Amino acid sequence: MRFGLVGYGFGGRYFHAPLLMSAPGIDFAGVVTRSVDRRAELETDHPGVAAYDSLPALAADGVRAVAISTPADTHIPLALEAIGLGMAVVVDKPFAMDAAQARTAIDAAERAGVALSVYQNRRWDSDLLTVRRLIESGALGEVSRFESRFERFSPDPGPPAAGGGTLRDFGAHLVDQALLLFGPADHVYARMAARHRLDDDFFVTIAHTGGVQSHLWGSWVQGAPGPRFRVTGTTGTYIVDGVDGQEAALVAGRTPATEGERWGAEPESRWGRLHRGGPGEPVPTERGRWDTYYPAFAAAVRGDAAVPVDPRDVVRATEVLDAARVSAATGTTISL
Repeated sequence: MRFGLVGYGFGGRYFHAPLLMSAPGIDFAGVVTRSVDRRAELETDHPGVAAYDSLPALAADGVRAVAISTPADTHIPLALEAIGLGMAVVVDKPFAMDAAQARTAIDAAERAGVALSVYQNRRWDSDLLTVRRLIESGALGEVSRFESRFERFSPDPGPPAAGGGTLRDFGAHLVDQALLLFGPADHVYARMAARHRLDDDFFVTIAHTGGVQSHLWGSWVQGAPGPRFRVTGTTGTYIVDGVDGQEAALVAGRTPATEGERWGAEPESRWGRLHRGGPGEPVPTERGRWDTYYPAFAAAVRGDAAVPVDPRDVVRATEVLDAARVSAATGTTISL
């Protein structure tokens, strides 16, 4: 399947192009970018891969599917353009600037009869897959609280307001993971602080309809990041520090094609621990599997499977983010 990419910034260059190049059954056809610098980077990274001036030029060259990795406020306009050209579409997170905008793309894809999915790649993080295994096996008992963090200390001021800020950027993953694990949100409460930009430090709590409380933190100004996950149940608590290593591997130039079965494997030094009142015991971490996303989407385009991430799931997560913004502005709890 000939597959294209729109945008060759950090996300396109490191999160999409290497995985498209590595995916079995996919021919990485080229990138839509007019930037001279981006075109030079593409030629350096992937010699011979074509650069295109526009989506129509990509479609005219027989490309059947496209991933959109551009500034967040351009995601839906570009998705609608690609859908209008009859192309299957993957949209990077954040899917849209609000839930209403997200629904326009879903409706357009349904009318056109093309596949649409969202690149929520962190559903396949090693640590999240480990949390899912522990929950499903009953190792934690009945879960009552889920704590999840993306926290950094960086001179970079973080995503601008035009891209939805840190809430849309980090929150798109944090909320998606919480809803994936524990189901729909009943109530949302949030607090946010602006150190440099719109919301470079936030806290969101979700009361799930099933009774679990999710506490989610995102920050670019946290000098002492907390645990990536702390999941508390009636028979134990699982804690894991650090972040999944797939992003760092891609930035370092390693890919599923170069690593083979080593891709996504975490060393024992990075395993989390299951605590039952003492120092805890190490828990082997599942292998991270970002490499499975694009083959799964290609199967959906062929009609052999469902898309790997249903965009309706992401609409529900976006509704939570919309509610968090209102809650932070008003100091109230928002009912969904």
